[in-house]
Amino acid sequence: MNKSSLPVHIAIIMDGNGRWAKKRNKKRTFGHREGAENVRRIVKHSARRGIKHLTLFTFSTENWNRPKREVNTLMRMFSSLLDKEVSELNKNNVRIDFIGRRDRLGGTLLKKMENAEKETEENTGLNLVLAIDYGGRREIVDACSRIMRQSVSSIDEDRFRDYLYKPSLPDVDLLIRTADEMRISNFLLWQGAYAEIYVSPLLWPDFDEDAMDNAIEEYQTRERKFGEIKE
Repeated sequence: MNKSSLPVHIAIIMDGNGRWAKKRNKKRTFGHREGAENVRRIVKHSARRGIKHLTLFTFSTENWNRPKREVNTLMRMFSSLLDKEVSELNKNNVRIDFIGRRDRLGGTLLKKMENAEKETEENTGLNLVLAIDYGGRREIVDACSRIMRQSVSSIDEDRFRDYLYKPSLPDVDLLIRTADEMRISNFLLWQGAYAEIYVSPLLWPDFDEDAMDNAIEEYQTRERKFGEIKE
């Protein structure tokens, strides 16, 4: 692996928790718990590899349509992980941020998210971004709404970025999706316009450190043209 050409921003659509559990005759929640454990492994590995930004599609705007019991379980798991992991993130110099809507999340969870952001804001290593109640279309619509409220008379791509959920988040270099699914599922539509896409056949709980390295190495073999013709 060439450390001089690492992707600056990796985004991952973590798919396959439910199928992973079903293959083992377990409930979907068992798969989600294993998926959460894998998040811990991949975050630590990304930090060790020197990745600057890692965005994980944690809960989409469409996920609210899942059975209420499953949604409640996911929210409890997320809340519990924040309780356990913030100190570990600090030890590893990881800064955590969240993107997405916040008006539909519970007050206790929101407070934990805000505290996690505050407690890790001075860390200078990996920037871990969790997309919670996130949808790419919603982010663009929300940006347009803020522009309209401010009566902005002129806009270009650089200025439009200022109205996204996290303006400082750079464009995605490498977009990984697990479970052999060939969709971007409304994830980082603006930031991922020129992302290199890597699809893994592995279900998310099985997407380990070696699989992550394979994705990065594949990325490093590609010639990024950004619409240009290079001789």
